[in-house]
Amino acid sequence: VMESFLRRHGHRVRDWGLGVNTGDARRLRAQLQGVVDASIATHGEPVVLVGWSLGGYIAREYAREHPDGVRRIVTLGSPVIGGPRYTATAARYRSQGHDLDAIEQAIKDRYATPLRVPVAAIYSRRDGIVAWQACIDRWSPDVRHIEVDETHVGLGFAPRVLAIVADEVGRE
Repeated sequence: VMESFLRRHGHRVRDWGLGVNTGDARRLRAQLQGVVDASIATHGEPVVLVGWSLGGYIAREYAREHPDGVRRIVTLGSPVIGGPRYTATAARYRSQGHDLDAIEQAIKDRYATPLRVPVAAIYSRRDGIVAWQACIDRWSPDVRHIEVDETHVGLGFAPRVLAIVADEVGRE
Protein backbone atom coordinates (compact mmCIF):
# COMPACT_ATOMS: atom_id res chain seq x y z
CA VAL A 1 0.00 0.00 0.00
CA MET A 2 2.69 2.50 1.01
CA GLU A 3 4.89 1.61 -1.94
CA SER A 4 2.13 2.23 -4.49
CA PHE A 5 0.99 5.40 -2.69
CA LEU A 6 4.50 6.85 -2.79
CA ARG A 7 4.88 5.94 -6.48
CA ARG A 8 1.58 7.64 -7.31
CA HIS A 9 2.97 10.74 -5.62
CA GLY A 10 6.03 10.79 -7.85
CA HIS A 11 8.61 9.12 -5.61
CA ARG A 12 11.05 6.43 -6.71
CA VAL A 13 10.42 3.49 -4.40
CA ARG A 14 12.19 0.23 -3.79
CA ASP A 15 11.27 -2.46 -1.33
CA TRP A 16 14.27 -3.38 0.76
CA GLY A 17 14.31 -6.81 -0.85
CA LEU A 18 15.44 -8.56 2.33
CA GLY A 19 12.24 -10.49 2.93
CA VAL A 20 10.40 -10.67 6.23
CA ASN A 21 11.87 -8.72 9.11
CA THR A 22 13.01 -11.56 11.38
CA GLY A 23 13.94 -9.31 14.29
CA ASP A 24 17.69 -9.71 13.83
CA ALA A 25 18.42 -5.99 13.60
CA ARG A 26 22.20 -6.35 13.38
CA ARG A 27 22.07 -8.79 10.43
CA LEU A 28 19.39 -6.83 8.58
CA ARG A 29 21.23 -3.55 9.10
CA ALA A 30 24.35 -5.09 7.53
CA GLN A 31 22.33 -6.45 4.59
CA LEU A 32 20.80 -3.03 3.98
CA GLN A 33 24.23 -1.85 2.79
CA GLY A 34 23.83 -3.62 -0.57
CA VAL A 35 20.34 -2.21 -1.10
CA VAL A 36 21.46 1.35 -0.40
CA ASP A 37 24.64 1.01 -2.48
CA ALA A 38 22.62 -0.28 -5.46
CA SER A 39 20.18 2.63 -5.23
CA ILE A 40 22.99 5.19 -5.01
CA ALA A 41 24.75 3.57 -7.99
CA THR A 42 21.54 3.70 -10.04
CA HIS A 43 20.31 7.17 -9.09
CA GLY A 44 23.48 8.96 -8.01
CA GLU A 45 22.09 10.37 -4.79
CA PRO A 46 21.57 9.45 -1.14
CA VAL A 47 18.42 7.55 -0.24
CA VAL A 48 15.46 8.25 2.00
CA LEU A 49 14.79 5.27 4.25
CA VAL A 50 11.24 4.62 5.46
CA GLY A 51 10.88 2.02 8.16
CA TRP A 52 7.90 0.71 10.07
CA SER A 53 8.40 -0.59 13.63
CA LEU A 54 11.75 -2.41 13.92
CA GLY A 55 12.39 -1.47 10.29
CA GLY A 56 12.54 2.18 11.36
CA TYR A 57 15.07 1.37 14.06
CA ILE A 58 17.16 -0.51 11.48
CA ALA A 59 16.96 2.48 9.11
CA ARG A 60 18.08 4.89 11.83
CA GLU A 61 20.97 2.75 12.93
CA TYR A 62 22.09 2.15 9.35
CA ALA A 63 22.10 5.94 8.84
CA ARG A 64 24.05 6.42 12.07
CA GLU A 65 26.80 4.25 10.56
CA HIS A 66 26.50 5.54 6.95
CA PRO A 67 25.22 9.13 7.06
CA ASP A 68 26.60 10.07 3.63
CA GLY A 69 24.35 7.53 1.91
CA VAL A 70 21.11 8.61 3.59
CA ARG A 71 19.35 11.94 3.03
CA ARG A 72 16.45 11.45 5.46
CA ILE A 73 14.70 8.82 7.56
CA VAL A 74 10.99 8.36 8.20
CA THR A 75 9.98 5.99 10.98
CA LEU A 76 6.52 4.69 11.83
CA GLY A 77 5.95 3.36 15.34
CA SER A 78 9.64 2.56 15.75
CA PRO A 79 11.06 1.85 19.21
CA VAL A 80 14.25 3.92 19.28
CA ILE A 81 14.90 3.44 22.98
CA GLY A 82 14.80 0.24 24.97
CA GLY A 83 14.45 -2.16 22.05
CA PRO A 84 11.87 -4.91 22.52
CA ARG A 85 11.49 -4.14 26.24
CA TYR A 86 8.82 -1.53 25.45
CA THR A 87 6.92 -3.55 22.87
CA ALA A 88 4.33 -6.29 22.84
CA THR A 89 7.10 -8.64 21.69
CA ALA A 90 9.11 -8.37 24.92
CA ALA A 91 7.95 -11.74 26.30
CA ARG A 92 8.81 -13.50 23.04
CA TYR A 93 12.32 -12.04 23.01
CA ARG A 94 12.77 -13.00 26.66
CA SER A 95 11.54 -16.55 26.02
CA GLN A 96 14.10 -16.89 23.21
CA GLY A 97 16.84 -16.14 25.72
CA HIS A 98 17.49 -12.51 24.82
CA ASP A 99 18.72 -10.31 27.66
CA LEU A 100 16.45 -7.26 27.43
CA ASP A 101 18.64 -5.27 29.83
CA ALA A 102 21.67 -5.87 27.60
CA ILE A 103 19.72 -4.93 24.46
CA GLU A 104 18.47 -1.73 26.07
CA GLN A 105 22.00 -0.81 27.15
CA ALA A 106 23.44 -1.57 23.70
CA ILE A 107 20.84 0.73 22.11
CA LYS A 108 21.60 3.45 24.63
CA ASP A 109 25.34 3.10 23.95
CA ARG A 110 24.80 3.68 20.22
CA TYR A 111 23.73 7.26 20.98
CA ALA A 112 27.41 8.02 21.73
CA THR A 113 27.68 8.23 17.92
CA PRO A 114 25.37 11.08 16.93
CA LEU A 115 22.67 10.55 14.36
CA ARG A 116 23.47 13.16 11.69
CA VAL A 117 20.55 12.52 9.35
CA PRO A 118 17.16 14.25 9.73
CA VAL A 119 14.39 12.01 11.04
CA ALA A 120 10.62 12.27 10.94
CA ALA A 121 9.36 9.98 13.72
CA ILE A 122 5.68 9.16 13.31
CA TYR A 123 4.12 7.63 16.43
CA SER A 124 0.77 7.03 18.06
CA ARG A 125 -0.37 6.88 21.66
CA ARG A 126 -2.87 4.25 20.43
CA ASP A 127 -0.13 2.10 18.86
CA GLY A 128 -0.84 -1.05 20.90
CA ILE A 129 2.43 -2.80 19.93
CA VAL A 130 5.16 -0.24 20.68
CA ALA A 131 4.89 2.06 23.69
CA TRP A 132 4.69 5.56 22.22
CA GLN A 133 7.30 6.78 24.72
CA ALA A 134 9.83 4.40 23.14
CA CYS A 135 9.38 6.24 19.82
CA ILE A 136 10.56 9.57 21.25
CA ASP A 137 14.22 10.41 20.64
CA ARG A 138 15.35 13.01 23.15
CA TRP A 139 19.04 12.80 22.24
CA SER A 140 19.37 13.28 18.48
CA PRO A 141 19.44 16.88 17.27
CA ASP A 142 17.34 16.68 14.08
CA VAL A 143 14.24 14.62 14.89
CA ARG A 144 10.69 15.81 14.27
CA HIS A 145 8.10 13.84 16.20
CA ILE A 146 4.72 13.60 14.48
CA GLU A 147 1.84 12.23 16.51
CA VAL A 148 -1.02 10.48 14.71
CA ASP A 149 -4.04 8.56 16.00
CA GLU A 150 -3.66 5.17 14.29
CA THR A 151 -2.87 1.76 15.73
CA HIS A 152 0.48 0.12 14.98
CA VAL A 153 -0.93 -1.91 12.10
CA GLY A 154 -2.83 1.11 10.79
CA LEU A 155 0.35 3.17 10.48
CA GLY A 156 1.16 1.54 7.14
CA PHE A 157 -2.31 1.97 5.64
CA ALA A 158 -4.01 5.09 7.02
CA PRO A 159 -4.43 7.79 4.34
CA ARG A 160 -3.31 10.58 6.70
CA VAL A 161 -0.13 8.70 7.64
CA LEU A 162 0.62 7.85 4.00
CA ALA A 163 0.28 11.55 3.11
CA ILE A 164 2.67 12.50 5.92
CA VAL A 165 5.20 9.90 4.74
CA ALA A 166 4.96 11.18 1.15
CA ASP A 167 5.54 14.76 2.34
CA GLU A 168 8.50 13.73 4.45
CA VAL A 169 10.08 11.68 1.66
CA GLY A 170 9.88 14.74 -0.60
CA ARG A 171 11.34 17.12 1.95
CA GLU A 172 14.81 18.49 1.23
